[in-house]
Amino acid sequence: MWSRRRFLEIVSGLPLVGGFVEANAVTATAAPGSGRDYFRELGVRPFINAAGTYTAMTASLMPPEVIEAITYASRHYVMLDELHDRVGARIATLLRCEGAMVTSGAASALTLGTAAVLTGVDPRKVVDLPNLAGMKSEVIIQKSHRFGYDHAVRNCGVRLVEVETREEMERAINPQTAMMLFYNNNNTEGRIRDEEFVQIGKQHGVPTLNDAAADVPPVDNLWKYTKMGFDLVAFSGGKGLRGPQSAGLLLGRKDLIAAARLNAPPNGNSVGRGMKVNKEEMVGMLAALELYLAKDHAAEQREFEARAEAIRSGVAAVPGIKAEIFVPEVANHVPHVRISWDGAAKGMTAADAVDKLRAGEPSIGTRSEGDAVVIGVWMMRPGEEKIVARRLREVLTARG
Repeated sequence: MWSRRRFLEIVSGLPLVGGFVEANAVTATAAPGSGRDYFRELGVRPFINAAGTYTAMTASLMPPEVIEAITYASRHYVMLDELHDRVGARIATLLRCEGAMVTSGAASALTLGTAAVLTGVDPRKVVDLPNLAGMKSEVIIQKSHRFGYDHAVRNCGVRLVEVETREEMERAINPQTAMMLFYNNNNTEGRIRDEEFVQIGKQHGVPTLNDAAADVPPVDNLWKYTKMGFDLVAFSGGKGLRGPQSAGLLLGRKDLIAAARLNAPPNGNSVGRGMKVNKEEMVGMLAALELYLAKDHAAEQREFEARAEAIRSGVAAVPGIKAEIFVPEVANHVPHVRISWDGAAKGMTAADAVDKLRAGEPSIGTRSEGDAVVIGVWMMRPGEEKIVARRLREVLTARG
C-alpha cells in the first residue's frame, strides 16, 4: 500500500536532473516582475507537480491571497505571543473547536500535542522534557497505525505501546498512559476505528491525538474529528489547504492548546523551541484557511475530475496501456490516474517512466506505485494536465 513514508523513501533516492525549463513553459520559475530567476541561478530544476502534496516535492503552491498576507505581515513588528493568541482564536472559531494554534508543520503539531498532555501548564515539566521523571511515559497506538512520523511523538521521550484489539488496548491502559495516538490514514486498517478509539479514551480519561495531516479535502474533516471527540487533531498547512509549506495546525481542547503553547516558541528551554512559527506563517495560514473555507469545493472537485479524465483519455488510446481514475479513501482524497502496462513487453518499468518524465522537457514530477505510474492532478496549474498527457504519450510510445 502506498504511504507518505514509502514515497519519501523513494523520492529521496532519486537523482537530481540537470537542465532547465524553456522560458515559455508553464513551469517558468521567475516571479512575475522580479527580473531574477533564483532557481536557474542555483541550478535547481522546477517541474510540473503531477504527484501530489508531498513534502519532498514542496507540496503545494500558495494562492496570491496567501502571498499578499505573508508580505503584509513581513512589513510590521508585533508581539509574537499576542499574534499567536489572536490567530489561534480566529482559527478555532472558523474550525468550530475550542482551541487552535499554528505550528511548524503537522509533525510539530504531533510533538507539541504530546508535550501538552505530558506537561500540562507546569513550567517545571516544560523545562524537564524529555526527562519524564514525575510524568507519564507511555503512548498507546495500534500496531497497524505505526507510521514514519511517529518519531515526532517519541521526541518527547515517551514509549509507544502497540496493541491490536480493544481488549489489548484496555489492558494496556495504566497509570503511566499519557495519551492514545491515532493515524487517520490507517483508520480502515486498524481493528479499532476512530469513533470507538475516542470512546475508549473518554471512558478511561486518556487524551487522544489524531494525525490527519494529509486529510483535507474534504473540507468538513477540519471539524469532523474534534467534533467526534478527539482531544487533539493535527493537520498540515501546506498540503490541500495551500498555506505556507512549513506551517501546520493543532486543534482541540483549549487547555491542551494552552499547554502546547508553553512548549512552543517564543518560549525558550522547551522541547519545541526549534519549531518556530513566524508572523508571516501565522497570518499566511489564517488567510489560506479563510480562502479554503470560502471556496466552491464542488466546482473544484469537478475541475480535478476533468483534469484526471483528460490525462486518462489521453493515454488510454496507446496500445497496451491501461488507465483508470481512482480516489484514495482518506489521505489525498481527490481524483488520481493510475497508468499501467506490461513492463517486459514494453521494455520499460513504471519507475523508468517516472525518471523519463522528470528528465524530459518540461520536467514532470510523478510517482510509481508497484507496476503503475500514479498521477495526482490537484497540484497542477490549470492547463498543465494537457502537457502531462502529451508527455505521457510521448514516453509511453517511445521505442528503446
